[in-house]
Amino acid sequence: PPYTTLASTIKNLEKKGYLISERFANANRYGAKVKEVEYKKRFMSGFVNNYFQSSYKELVAFFAKDKKISAEELKEIINLIENPEK
Repeated sequence: PPYTTLASTIKNLEKKGYLISERFANANRYGAKVKEVEYKKRFMSGFVNNYFQSSYKELVAFFAKDKKISAEELKEIINLIENPEK
C-alpha cells in the first residue's frame, strides 16, 4: 500500500490506543499496546454491536443458518458456556 495509507492506518491505531510508538533518530518504532486477547475482546464487541445488534445469539445463528458451524461445534460452545473454568 502507499506510504500515506499505511501511515494513516498506523496513526489511527495509535490514537485508538492499540499501538505505542518510540522515536529513534528519524524513524518511529511501533509496538502493541494491548495484548491479543484484549484486542480480540474489543474487536468482537464492536463487531457484534455493529453487525448483530449487540446479540451474540444472532452471531451464532448467522453462522448456523449459513452452515459455517456444525452441531458438534455448537455443543462445544454450549459446554464452554456451562463450564467456563475448563
